[in-house]
Amino acid sequence: MRPSQVLRTLCGILLGAVLGASTPSSAEILKIVVNDTIHPITEEYIGRALAEAERNKDQALLIEMNTPGGLLDSTRNIIEKILASPVPVIIYVTPSGSRAASAGFFILQSADVAAMAPGTNTGAAHPVTLGGGKVDDVMKEKMENDAAALMRSVVSKRGRNVEVAESTVRQSKSFTDQEALSQKLIDYVATSDQDLLKQMQGKTVKRFDGKAITLNVAGENIRLFDMTLKQRILAFMMDPNISFIFLAIGALALYAEFNHPGAVVPGTVGIVFILLAVFALNLLPTRFAAVVLILASFALFALEAKFAAHGVLAIGGITTMVLGGLLLVDAPIPEMRVHLLTALAVSIPLGGITVFLMSIALKARANKVVTGAQGLVGEIGIAQTALSPRGKVFVHGEIWDATSSTSVLAGQAVVVRGVEGLELRVEPSGVVQRVPVASTA
Repeated sequence: MRPSQVLRTLCGILLGAVLGASTPSSAEILKIVVNDTIHPITEEYIGRALAEAERNKDQALLIEMNTPGGLLDSTRNIIEKILASPVPVIIYVTPSGSRAASAGFFILQSADVAAMAPGTNTGAAHPVTLGGGKVDDVMKEKMENDAAALMRSVVSKRGRNVEVAESTVRQSKSFTDQEALSQKLIDYVATSDQDLLKQMQGKTVKRFDGKAITLNVAGENIRLFDMTLKQRILAFMMDPNISFIFLAIGALALYAEFNHPGAVVPGTVGIVFILLAVFALNLLPTRFAAVVLILASFALFALEAKFAAHGVLAIGGITTMVLGGLLLVDAPIPEMRVHLLTALAVSIPLGGITVFLMSIALKARANKVVTGAQGLVGEIGIAQTALSPRGKVFVHGEIWDATSSTSVLAGQAVVVRGVEGLELRVEPSGVVQRVPVASTA
């Protein structure tokens, strides 16, 4: 073999070794933890995890879940991604005391393998109107039938109990882990993820597309897949209480900037906080009428400071801000709405601070100017010479040229009525002054 052929052979062997080292030697179980309401960030997180599991050719994706429910649109998108995943999806409701309620139950039923830890519960999947408001019977029936159809389409393909699963939609039924297992809503009850993998070992699972696969997952390495920094920040901001607090702080900071133009820091802080709040609220079902209520509350605070309405306008402002906060996010579950305690804790102090700042600003603007030429207007001085109509007056420790429409005697008190260039316009004052006439020598 010629040297060039030997060299090519060695390069091929080396390249194969490098590529082999860069490829995972054995598949793993990819694991994520969903411990939040179901919203667009949850959807993005699960979607990224499914793509990562497919890219690495992992054995399965394990989703540990604890959720009170969430948005139906995000739930549908998550179910769609799970059903289309080439990698088997295992959903495990854990730890003890957790739940997969409402939207969480839909997602649980979409999994290839559904499992729960002891002491957990699931169900209560009846659709709830946004904001919890009442709807007519026809619309209620439409929503219920739509949710029930989604449940049947998912559960029937997974080989689980369709009738019992549908009862969670129509009758809002909930089940403990043992009840869910006995009624074939889940496949396993396990004390830990390792216990779950041992129970699943060698079992055949029917995929949503009809294909059957055998799971060999016992003892497999579990690799945790975290949220990105962006997702963690947005997930934190997706709490409506946080968004409301940020919106209120931003509005107060901008309010302070408008009352003290050029301060810069309050304006910068206000813009940053408001942009963060708007970005998060854009991902939530937000009522923009509630934003108008919050802005109206600041107008009432300003009117209270200006007209001193003995607290009536301030109370009105606090009330509108509380209502604006409570109505801000039009979500189907209480966990995704602004709490009353949060609305009160933000609105009452904010109202007091705003009225206080506004009253200080209004008083400052009402105060007489005491510097510059305008600061001389209204001051009392002494005529150093007779004014008929021009002469000299002594004001603020200085001698000024002055003119008066009325004759003024030397030593007589005068009041400054205006400033025209370097000459004062004065008139006789009724104030008796004891200040002696300054010498003009």
